[in-house]
Amino acid sequence: MPFVIGEACIDYMDRSCMEECPVDCIYEGNRKLYINPAECIDCGACELACPVEAITVDRKADPEFREDNKRFFLEVLDGRSEPVGTPGGAAKIGPIGVDTPIVDEFEEA
Repeated sequence: MPFVIGEACIDYMDRSCMEECPVDCIYEGNRKLYINPAECIDCGACELACPVEAITVDRKADPEFREDNKRFFLEVLDGRSEPVGTPGGAAKIGPIGVDTPIVDEFEEA
């Protein structure tokens, strides 16, 4: 997984990163954005576009959010009948509208 979107995106979701992503691999949950690790080409455009510095390379990311990002695509989320998987671009399916349990349970400081 080249890049991970962390805690700073929760309840912020500026979406500048989505506009800059050349392969449309950033998906919209309810409270946070997620980068599809199978679709990301590791270009870094999203990291530079993020106004709150929520995006980082995976090896520097908080391990909890690194694993959580994978879960968003691999596990069945509440209200869905199947995992998001790798649909080949966020625009094809639009906002997912739900988040992983860690983001759902996250409370602002």
